[in-house]
Order: sequence, then C-alpha cells, then structure tokens
Amino acid sequence: MTSSAVRIITDSACDLPDSVVQSLGIEVVPLFIRFGEDELIDREQLTTAQFWQRCSIEPDLPSTAAPSPGRFEDAVRKLQSEGATGVVIINLSGELSGTIAAARLAAEKMKTSLDVRVVDSRTVTMGLGAIVVACARAAQEGKNIDEIEALAQDLSRRCKVWGALDTLENLKKGGRIGGAKAMLASVLSIKPIIEVRDGVVQEGGKQRTRSRALAFLVDKVREASANPGISQLSILNADCSDVKAFITQLEAVYSGEIMVGDIGAVVGAHAGRGTIGVAFFEN
Repeated sequence: MTSSAVRIITDSACDLPDSVVQSLGIEVVPLFIRFGEDELIDREQLTTAQFWQRCSIEPDLPSTAAPSPGRFEDAVRKLQSEGATGVVIINLSGELSGTIAAARLAAEKMKTSLDVRVVDSRTVTMGLGAIVVACARAAQEGKNIDEIEALAQDLSRRCKVWGALDTLENLKKGGRIGGAKAMLASVLSIKPIIEVRDGVVQEGGKQRTRSRALAFLVDKVREASANPGISQLSILNADCSDVKAFITQLEAVYSGEIMVGDIGAVVGAHAGRGTIGVAFFEN
C-alpha cells in the first residue's frame, strides 16, 4: 500500500498482475464481461484463468461493457478516504471503449471535492499497464498531480504495442472477418500481427508460423532498442505456454526489467487465446 498523496486509478484492460497493483496502491475499476445473458465483473467475479476456461466451452464469443461512472466515483471516494489529495485516472484507448467517458463523468461530478484528472492512454493491455505503473511510481516518489498527468500524456505518445494472434477464430466469431478467410489462414497457419497505433488496433503484417511471429516481435524490440532506444519492456500473453522461451529471446536484445502481464477478459475476448506481444516506451 502506498502513502502517496496522488493516487492512480485505471481499468481492467491494463492486464497488470495483482501483485503489482497491490504494491503500488493502484485502484482498478473493472469492465463487465458477458457470456450470453450472464454478466460478470472482470477480475472480481471472473479471474483470467476462469475466463479462458469458460471461452473453451462457450459456443459464442464473450462481449465487454464499460463500467458505470458510479464505479469510478466509488474508486475516487475510496482513495480520498485513504488520504489522497489528487487522483489521476488512466484508461484504455477511448477509440476502443466507452470506459473513459464514464471516468470523465465521474471526475466532473467529483471536481468540487477532489482534483481528478483523466488521461486517455491511447493504448491497451500492458501498454496501458506500463503507463499506469510508471505514474504510480512517480506518485510514490512524491511527484505532484500536474507532473503525473504530464507523464501519462508523454508516455501515451511514446508507447508501442505489437502482438501476434495465434488464431483468427475470435475475429471470425466476432464478425470481423469471414469464415473462409479464417479457415484459409488456419490451413496456411498464418499468424496475423497487430499493432496499437493512434489509439486503435491496426494490422501490422502476417507471419507464416508461430516461431516466425515471435521472431518478428523480437526484431521490433531489437530495432527500437538500437534507435531511438526503449524503456520498460513488457510482455502480454493470453494463456500462452511459450512465454518463458519468449522472455529468453527478448533478454538477448534487451537488458532491462521485463514485466509480464496476462491478457485478461477485456482484451482476450477480441484477441483470442495464444495471443502474445510486447509493449515498450520509445525514448
């Protein structure tokens, strides 16, 4: 738990490990996950492991829904009761979810009783997570709310997220691509590469095998490390068995701390099991 005067709130698309959230005193407001008529609160009523287990038996894709402004209000009041003099809320990209709109409504409602700032990370999963961690650490170091808000905005501009999907099944189920295209990709074992750019998920290329997809991600880290240089490398993975091998590959091109996050329900509903990726800040 932190005694910092400025505190950080984020949402459950951050994919941060619970140990990191607790040690830095970060407050996580959950999104909702729906399997048919069944609505569950992410991370509270549904762990990441339970989510993947459920996905393997459900015929249809889960959907996600943004939290209410009231959930953000409750989180702000909790931190205020713990002595916070200001709160910075950092959310997943507003291009991908209505979550930030709920946060802004809550901030507006709370403005007479506490200084609450809302920042659009323009990213998701461990890209968002890394920004949140950096800001929580800055808060613990005693930085003021203006400095922390500026840091979040700066990091959001410098954050890169690349991922390799293992299957097109989720995109097919979600109606993003046709069944024939998904089947062809499966037969050819094509692994689509995605990039989070300008706040949205964009196609970043295709690789013929899983090993080539991982090599592509390692190359992205190697290139960025050489120029302009990077910091805070993170791995994001959706129930993957090859994470340790991937870490070993990345350690050959990056000597700093590598943070590992499990892709949870919010991102996993769209990306699918087996997705693996990297997030980092360019210098």
